[in-house]
This record gives sequence, C-alpha cells and structure tokens, in this order.
Amino acid sequence: MKRYGQVLKVKAEKEEYYKELHAKPWPGILKTIRECNIRNYSIYLRDGYLYSYYEYIGEDYEADMAKMAADPETQRWWAECTPCQQPVETAQEGELWAEMEEVFHLD
Repeated sequence: MKRYGQVLKVKAEKEEYYKELHAKPWPGILKTIRECNIRNYSIYLRDGYLYSYYEYIGEDYEADMAKMAADPETQRWWAECTPCQQPVETAQEGELWAEMEEVFHLD
C-alpha cells in the first residue's frame, strides 16, 4: 500500500459547485475509483486549497490510472470538476493535482 497526498486550488466562484458535486458523487465514479485500487480517499478544503489523500493498494499504479482516465463516466466527471480547479503555482507542466511529499505518518 502506498499513500498519496495531493494539492490544488479551487476557483472561488466554483467552490460551492465543487462541494455540491462531491456531496453526491456519481455511483459509477465511486465504483471506478475502487476498481482502480484506491481506498481511504478524502478531499479537504481550506482557504481555496483542496488537499486529497488516498491509499493505493494495487500493483500497477500507472495502469490503474490509465484505466480510470479511459472510463467514459470518469471523463464526464472530470469535465464537471476540472473547470472548478486550478493548479498550484509549483505544479509541474500539465499537472493538475500536485503530489505532496509525505514528511510524517503514524499508524
């Protein structure tokens, strides 16, 4: 199992819509997330920043992320979410959710 932390910004004018979307996620999206070996997934909001945390339990992260990206319902979900989001200033080229470095963990 590998833990992932990521960050991005939510556009102020889209914050309420983003929260509404995530208050009632589409069942197919939740199914695909699980099928792609993601567990214990959370997104937090503070001062215009979104922080996500999840655990990956699979064997091939790149393949599972490609599977998720190829899913038509996921593509429709992202079409709703992406206009709400903007990368942080330090994100890599083409990176929306910027990966964070884990500096502490306690089980």
